[in-house]
Amino acid sequence: MTEENWEFDLSKIHRANLDIMKAIREICDRHHITYLIDSGTLLGAVRHKGFIPWDDDVDLVFRREEFERFKMYADTELPETMELVCPDEYQGGNAFYDFVPRVLYLPSRRHAQDDADMEFYDGKLNHLWVDLFILDHLPENRMERKWMHLLQQIAFGFGMGHRRKLDFSKYHGIQKLEVAVLSGIGHLIPMKTIFHWQKAWASKYTVRFQKYGSSLPPKKRWSFFSNYQPDFQYCEVKDSWEEPIEFDFAGEKFTGPHAWDKILHMLYGDYMKLPPEEKRVPSHSGREIEVLDS
Repeated sequence: MTEENWEFDLSKIHRANLDIMKAIREICDRHHITYLIDSGTLLGAVRHKGFIPWDDDVDLVFRREEFERFKMYADTELPETMELVCPDEYQGGNAFYDFVPRVLYLPSRRHAQDDADMEFYDGKLNHLWVDLFILDHLPENRMERKWMHLLQQIAFGFGMGHRRKLDFSKYHGIQKLEVAVLSGIGHLIPMKTIFHWQKAWASKYTVRFQKYGSSLPPKKRWSFFSNYQPDFQYCEVKDSWEEPIEFDFAGEKFTGPHAWDKILHMLYGDYMKLPPEEKRVPSHSGREIEVLDS
């Protein structure tokens, strides 16, 4: 295809994202794997019965053991137009973007050309994608839970030492110092080691739960989104909140969390209030995202 075959069209982006969601759902249904719509996709289901009109991505969440099962089947059962990419696959595990696995839609691109950043990540990030977040169990003790969140922020800071470059103008005051110190330390640690630490820290109580179970009922057990960005590391959910129910979404049915109201309030506050008009724009690449005509 030549350059003139590419054109920004948000409706095409939504169709491509819906295709990815349906492909993931098909694998999950076939193998009895539980997934849930999350974040902006959950908000879209509740507020718009589908995509947020100006949004350009999709967010799903899996419990860690469910994601590992999905990962087993994804390479062979996703359509040829899609690919699962895990965070430790860029440059053979030596580069860092974040800790989020993604299903890419290959006949798409976020930028007209692969720039230096895109090339640094093997060109994989120059596509539309669906984010796959991970839910891990938390300990009962509140201080231990805070320590779990802090460890994930530290792991992210270490990982930033393995990005192509850091734009320190995004940070101010103590935050800029924290990023400088953590990324500087992280640069001295192999990225593969940081990936190992992040997974071990995040899954510590998930592993314990799988081995020994819990005497607590779901209403008293807590989990967290262990690969969320650092600024959302405060997010915690009761296990009972994440029991799956069906949602109408863009003419399809997808599963989401039972206590969606609590989760959306935690993430967005007054989530039914629309943002100012000037902020109703695609969140990832402005108007550069393009999808190839089939």
